[in-house]
Amino acid sequence: MTSQHLITEVGSNIRQLRLDKGKGQTEVAKALGISVAALSKIENGQTDINLSRLIQIAKYFEVSITAVLYKDAPANIQPSQNIAEISSLKKLLADKDTEIMKLQKKVIDLYDKLGL
Repeated sequence: MTSQHLITEVGSNIRQLRLDKGKGQTEVAKALGISVAALSKIENGQTDINLSRLIQIAKYFEVSITAVLYKDAPANIQPSQNIAEISSLKKLLADKDTEIMKLQKKVIDLYDKLGL
């Protein structure tokens, strides 16, 4: 799954959560402290969201982070499970950051070899 596909899927899940709760974009955007345009971009997969925004959205809709990320995830996970989930997501993000730094170093090394 590409990152763009994941962003689109998460946005679609957020839209569905909003519709399931009978909320309008204006109401949700105001509660999240963002513009309607920003929420629309999130829902349409035109922009990605960071972990803190993901947590904020899960709290607002009273669902697990997993329910925001994945359409068929159970929505009624307990707060202690959310904490474990957040820890797991933070570790995954740290691992991805490490991967990115290694790839950036490889790119820099290649530029050095090419004399650029």
